[in-house]
Amino acid sequence: MSFEDRVAELAGDVFPPDAGEMEAARRRHLTLTKPPGSLGRVERVGVALAGISGACPPPVPFHPAVVVCAGDHGVLARGVSPWPQEVTAAMVANFCAGGAAVNVLARSVGARVSVLDVGVASGVRDHPLLRRARVRPGTDDLSRAAAMSREEAARAVMAGAHLAEELVESGGVDLLVTGDMGIGNTTPAACLISALTGCPVEAATGRGTGIDDETLALKRRIVSEAIELHAPDADDPLGVLAALGGLEHAAICGVILSGAALGVPVMLDGVVSNSAALVAGALAPESVGYLFAGHRSSEPGAPVALESLGLEPILDLGMRLGEGTGGLLAVPVVQGAARILSQMATFEDVGIEG
Repeated sequence: MSFEDRVAELAGDVFPPDAGEMEAARRRHLTLTKPPGSLGRVERVGVALAGISGACPPPVPFHPAVVVCAGDHGVLARGVSPWPQEVTAAMVANFCAGGAAVNVLARSVGARVSVLDVGVASGVRDHPLLRRARVRPGTDDLSRAAAMSREEAARAVMAGAHLAEELVESGGVDLLVTGDMGIGNTTPAACLISALTGCPVEAATGRGTGIDDETLALKRRIVSEAIELHAPDADDPLGVLAALGGLEHAAICGVILSGAALGVPVMLDGVVSNSAALVAGALAPESVGYLFAGHRSSEPGAPVALESLGLEPILDLGMRLGEGTGGLLAVPVVQGAARILSQMATFEDVGIEG
């Protein structure tokens, strides 16, 4: 079986969340000692958790894990970022050493960290946190050729899926947080968002690591060139991913599909995760029901992607770091939403009628 066939099989294993338990959660919220709707999005998170778990009240996800998918990008040679490619490998080493923002925030919410190398161009040392599944040492320049082949894209999807499956089935993980690392990776993210939503390039393309106006104009021009070159067909999401995406985008797509197939909630981070979720949603539309948007990234393409997916961001902190940081900060909100449904008193409990 080809990797492309395996991706299709995985997508076919995704079923919709339990609508009956979601309705039960909505009804239960009406019995709790608070005005209806007064907890806002927290209530909607709890309803979604009930559907994902198939139980009301839903279990509290006590064992989160962040999966940081890493890869490099040929388009970086066009000058879309001032940071050199070697930073990707250096940051992977930093993740493994526990010194990055994602590590600090993971410790603060009790999440484990796994780092997946699907396409880092330069070598990184072995480490217990590092999983090696390198499909190739970075992508080709997407503005001049396809970033990768369809089979390579599918291999990267399955690498993310396999790690997610391992974490859930062997590691007891009950909440997956998506993270990313790859210098230049907001350029393919912008390409994916524009291609899959139809939004203008300007609306999908932001400053990434903080580029100046001249570099932003160049970046937008390159995204336009790439879309014009490949003429992406939104009805062929794997083809769009192969032409315009990154290896880490593909791996995040696999984490999402695997989480959904296993009935585990998946917390998205920023614009790279959002763009990968568009691919996952095109491959398996029901996978969107398993997703939470951790935060509203300050990258302009992020809210475009979330609106297309029908997801509301839990937090809005002006963040754009990536790594999974924004998703991790939203973990306590998800845990609190589950606890509300299981631990909060009802009006009947306190003797209030009607």
